[in-house]
Amino acid sequence: MPESRRGVLYGIAAYAMWGLFPLYWPLLKPAGAIEILAHRMVWSLVAVLAILGVRRHWSWIRTMTRRQVLLLTLGAVVISTNWGMYIYAVNTGHVVESALGYFINPLVSVLFGVLIFRERLRPWQWAAVGLGMVAVLVLTLDYGRLPWIALVLAASFGTYGLIKKTAQVGAAESLTIETLVLLVPALGYLGFLQMDGAGTFGNHGAAHVALLVGAGLITAVPLLFFSAAAIRVPLTVVGLLQYIAPVLQFLCGVLVAHETMPGSRWAGFAIVWLALSVFTWDSLRAARATRREARTTPSLEPV
Repeated sequence: MPESRRGVLYGIAAYAMWGLFPLYWPLLKPAGAIEILAHRMVWSLVAVLAILGVRRHWSWIRTMTRRQVLLLTLGAVVISTNWGMYIYAVNTGHVVESALGYFINPLVSVLFGVLIFRERLRPWQWAAVGLGMVAVLVLTLDYGRLPWIALVLAASFGTYGLIKKTAQVGAAESLTIETLVLLVPALGYLGFLQMDGAGTFGNHGAAHVALLVGAGLITAVPLLFFSAAAIRVPLTVVGLLQYIAPVLQFLCGVLVAHETMPGSRWAGFAIVWLALSVFTWDSLRAARATRREARTTPSLEPV
């Protein structure tokens, strides 16, 4: 099988797993969102250490710089915020709003490019960002409040991507550092719960224990699949594949959780989807133009 096709399959697998997360977290009840988050931190570290052990890949530890460790420490705080908010959203009946967060995440990344890297947007990119803002306004009127769950998810994941891009560390390696940073507070919180009699680990049967431990595996595996996809396919393809996750999350919210979708909410989501269509079309158009220019530019190498 060609590497590019294998990369696409890895990408589909990663985003499909992320998209089906709303089906998993409710299985962990009666554990609360913070307890689930703490278990996810602990067992993610165990899972990724096991994967690194199988691969016998430890040499990267010696090459880590202080700057990278500090960036990944910041990344640990940001991604824990994202994880906690997502688990809270799913387990409190806000699956559709969490999907909205990941739909608007690409537009947040574009704004970061403008505000932080002083990138210049093309007119159609500005149009997509403007439509995204209109969608947030429409959904604010629909909810009677800012869609704060979606905005926190989009901002935290966008910030996490920015940190990872700056740190330039592999997926498994960065997850190891991030979960190591979070290990002590996570274990401390779980220990407090168990001593207080409020912890659910070991108190609700072997299946509940297995599901809590499994939170680490379902965190590590799609991340590694994503890493495998990113090195095999162009970023434009990865950008298109990323919509698989929020689409599946949205379907889980509407078809499985049976969340209410009044007409005004459908209108808000329709504007978001229009913004993403404009954004994707413009990105593909620009990528084709760049490739065409590269083919027609004469080589300056000596013959």
